[in-house]
Amino acid sequence: MSAGTLREEALQAVAAAAPRDGLPMPQRLYAMAVIILGIAVSVLDGTIVNLALPGIARELNASPAHSIWVVNAYQIATLVMLLPLAALGDRVGYRRVYLLGVALFTVSSLAATLSNSLGTLIAARAFQGLGAAGIMSVNAAMVRLIYPSAQLGRGIAINSMVVATASVAGPSVAAGILSVASWPWLFAINVPLGLAVLALGVRALPFNTAAPAEGSRFSWVDVVLNVLMFALIFVGADRLGVREADAAQGAQPMAWALLLAGVGVGFFYLRRQRALVLPLFPIDLLRIPVFALSMGTSVAAFCAQMLSYIALPFLLLDVYGRTHLQAGLLITAWPLAIVVMAPIAGRLIGRYPDGLLGGIGLGLLAIGLGLLASLPAQPDNLDIVWRMALCGAGFGLFQSPNNHTIVTTPPRHRSGAASGMLGTARLTGQTLGAVLVAAIFSIWSPHEGRGPLIALVLAACFAALAGICSSLRLRAGPPPSH
Repeated sequence: MSAGTLREEALQAVAAAAPRDGLPMPQRLYAMAVIILGIAVSVLDGTIVNLALPGIARELNASPAHSIWVVNAYQIATLVMLLPLAALGDRVGYRRVYLLGVALFTVSSLAATLSNSLGTLIAARAFQGLGAAGIMSVNAAMVRLIYPSAQLGRGIAINSMVVATASVAGPSVAAGILSVASWPWLFAINVPLGLAVLALGVRALPFNTAAPAEGSRFSWVDVVLNVLMFALIFVGADRLGVREADAAQGAQPMAWALLLAGVGVGFFYLRRQRALVLPLFPIDLLRIPVFALSMGTSVAAFCAQMLSYIALPFLLLDVYGRTHLQAGLLITAWPLAIVVMAPIAGRLIGRYPDGLLGGIGLGLLAIGLGLLASLPAQPDNLDIVWRMALCGAGFGLFQSPNNHTIVTTPPRHRSGAASGMLGTARLTGQTLGAVLVAAIFSIWSPHEGRGPLIALVLAACFAALAGICSSLRLRAGPPPSH
């Protein structure tokens, strides 16, 4: 047995013998730096490639339809493995899954940098997405270990702010890199960052403080069913958004076949999960009303976010005649408002019910989206900016309290499952929003104004639905104490 293994076992034994509420300073700061950097690069890489797709397609002699799989491979790999890796974290430790995820993400980023064909780039992106799943799946569970219970709201607020900012920063970061370098540098930049996260994470990240529950097991059959369910539904939903020119070639029937196959697999998979003590797909957690409502809130809110993020550039560029630089600066008011609101929301957690804070925030988001959809024909920049800021403030007020409920409702030995569901809800909502906006644009042109306006109205409706789900948590009663 190696000295490194003996050292790790000794550290685990100490952690198990003397469980504590959070990490002491300054280890808490170092551990949180690892979490912030890891989740930032993994979320950022979901959208950072979009701007470079035309150049990648030209350089690698690929069609635009095939090059989109540089994005899809990452998203699918992340989505299908979130819950399996979260369940693995409950059993073998969140720290181990997180560091393995960072290592795989770093190695596959180097492989993507060196790719000389579309096939190798797509394969590297799939492994990169698998590494990102390792990071995202236990991210919130790690935050729960890092912060004392009394300060957990602050840690979740910081984490939520980073996720929200990274979700919209991809195009801006890509534009900055591509202005001075070629597209492989979009991936190369991850290598030194990943190595830094690994080096610091080995020293700073805590071990699990709760032992796995009795009767738990890790089934590869469940993993395969989980992958098939999410992959078939994702690909089917994605193909439903194709334009009419592609639909004439049989894309639509195939899309519906994939969707139905995914639903069928899901039906069998979820029935199988009901009989398990600790299911891979956490049905046991969804039986807790406040947890289920929080998940519904998250899915609907992120659907609203994606609908608006895709629609707004078309509205600003094609309808209101703004330049790309002007449009980018105007949209920046949204994430900036999130950055301002997130720490405020973190301080309010514990003083007021999470359902109330989320309901108010999502109400502001719905109002802001409605006001963006009702802008005058020739709005000035200030009219646009304050509406964007209202949307961002509302989203920032919703996200941290909602995440706090999702993370703290389950018992500690199910923190990994809750963390995995947190990421699954976000990606599911964003995927649903992207499919809906693609369907809207296939009926109403995005360049003539009507399509983006309809998408914004639908986004406002989803934000209102999310607000209702959040407010219903006030009637569901407090979460069970652990």
